[in-house]
Amino acid sequence: MKAKELVLDLYKNDVLLHRSEVAQLLHEDLIIEWNSSKGFVQMKKEDVLNLSDELSTAYIRSKMRITHIIEEGNMVSVRYSHFVKTIENPREEMLLAHFFVIWEIKDEKLYRGYQMSQFS
Repeated sequence: MKAKELVLDLYKNDVLLHRSEVAQLLHEDLIIEWNSSKGFVQMKKEDVLNLSDELSTAYIRSKMRITHIIEEGNMVSVRYSHFVKTIENPREEMLLAHFFVIWEIKDEKLYRGYQMSQFS
């Protein structure tokens, strides 16, 4: 699978709400370095899977609107906005945050992520 296709699989509608689907895309040695408006966080595979569980508890829909995606070798850069629908208000789509991430692919899995985000 091409690097770009792998990254796009992560950002398909609702994938982040399903731990098992996310797990299939992640390398065992995954590390994400995430700079957000709340500060710096480093996440490993289990942290990402736990985040997936949290998202699935709070939201019934998850949609990424990708504006830019660039592939070069085993690296893919993505700029997107993350929208969700809550359990309490399933008719209203809410913008969570804007993201930019550079993914490094290894063994056809997401291996390293360098991400920045800003809440809406």
